[in-house]
Amino acid sequence: MAKTKYNTEKRSTLAYHHIVERFFKRFEGKSPLKFTTKRSFEAIVFLIIFFAFFGLLAYKMTLPKMLNTFMQTAYHLLLETVFYIMAICVLMGAISKLLTEFGVVRLLENLLRPLMKPLYNLPGVAALGAIMTFLSDNPAIITLAHDKNFNRYFKKYQLVSLTNFGTAFGMGLVVVAFMTGLGFGKGALVGVAGAVIGSIVSTRLMQRSTLKAYPELDSPVDEEFGGDEQQISFKSEGGVFMRFLNSLLDGGKDGVSIGFAIIPGVLCISTIVMMLTFGASGANGEYMGVAYEGVPVISWAANKVNFIFEWLFGFKDGALISFPMTALGAVGAAIGLVPRFITEGIIDNNAIAVFTAIGMCWSGFLSTHAAMLDSLGYRKLIGKAIGAHTIGGLCAGIAAHWLFVLLGLVF
Repeated sequence: MAKTKYNTEKRSTLAYHHIVERFFKRFEGKSPLKFTTKRSFEAIVFLIIFFAFFGLLAYKMTLPKMLNTFMQTAYHLLLETVFYIMAICVLMGAISKLLTEFGVVRLLENLLRPLMKPLYNLPGVAALGAIMTFLSDNPAIITLAHDKNFNRYFKKYQLVSLTNFGTAFGMGLVVVAFMTGLGFGKGALVGVAGAVIGSIVSTRLMQRSTLKAYPELDSPVDEEFGGDEQQISFKSEGGVFMRFLNSLLDGGKDGVSIGFAIIPGVLCISTIVMMLTFGASGANGEYMGVAYEGVPVISWAANKVNFIFEWLFGFKDGALISFPMTALGAVGAAIGLVPRFITEGIIDNNAIAVFTAIGMCWSGFLSTHAAMLDSLGYRKLIGKAIGAHTIGGLCAGIAAHWLFVLLGLVF
C-alpha cells in the first residue's frame, strides 16, 4: 500500500516537472518575466484606450443613453440592414450559381479573356477569377490560385498579384444589387467602371513592386508547362430541371454563409462608425438614447478638410468619408451605412458611384490580404500588396467621381 502511494506521488511529481519543462520550452530564448511584462503593458494600454473611448462618449451623451444608443443601433442595423443584405446575398448566390451551371460564366470568361494581358498583364484565364470573386467574395480567387489547372498559366509574380486583382471585384454583385435596390442604379454602374480602373492600378503596382524587390519571381509557376491555354471545365450532371433546382439551393446556401459572415462587421464596425459620425437627434440638440445617435467626431474632422474630399470624390458632406474608412475592413459593414445616409439626405448618385467603386475595389482587403498571401506562401509581400491596393481603391473612387461628372456633361 505504501509502495503504491509512493509510485503515485512519484508519477505526479514527474508529470508536474514535465508540464513546467514544456512551458519553458515554449518560451525558449525568452524570459517568462519579460513575456508577462509585455502582456501586462499591452493590457494596460488597451484598457486606457477602451475606457478613454467609451468614457468620452459617456461624458458627452451620459452613460445610460450611450449604452442604450449602442444597443439600439446594433439592433436596428440587424433588423433593417443585415437581414436585407442577407436576402440579397441569398438571391445573388442562387443567381451566380445558375450563371456558372448553365455556361454564362464560361461565355463571359471567353469575352473578357483578350482584355487580361493588355489591361492587367495576366493570362486570359484570370478573367475567370474576376468573375468568380464578383459573384461571390475575395477568397474565391485563392481557391482558384491553388488549382494547378489554373495557376500553371501564371508566372510567380502574376500569381501573387491575383490577391489584388481578385479582391478588387469581391462581393461586387451584392454591392451593385444593394445600391440598385435602393434606387441608385446609375451610380452603381459608374462605380463598377471606377472599380475596374482601380483594379488595373492595384494589380499593375503590385506586379511592378514585386518584380523590383524580387526579380527571381519572373519565372513560371510550372516550369514544364507549355503555356497553351485550355478551358477549365465546370462539370454538370443530371437533367436540366434538377441542375436548375440544385443550383438555386446550393447557391442560396452559399449566400447564407456570406450573409452570416457580414453580421459581425455590420453590428460591431458600423455601430462604432455611426456613433462617431452622427450627432444628437433631439430638437434642441439633446441626446435621446435612441439608435443612430453619437458624437460626430468623424464628421467634424472630415468637414474641416472636406474641400479635398469634395474635389476628389464629390462628397458634399464630410460624414460620407466614413464609408471608405469602413470599407477598408469590411464592405458589408460599409454598405450598412448607406440607408442612414439616405435618411439624413446627404447622398446622391455621385456618392453611390464612389461608394460602389471603393466598396468593390477595397472590399475589406485589410482583413483578408494577409491571410490570402500567407496561404499562397508569400507572406513577405503583404506590405506591398496592401500599399498597392490602398492606392488602387483611392484611384477607383476618384475615377468614379470624375466619370460621373463627365457623363453628366455629355448627357
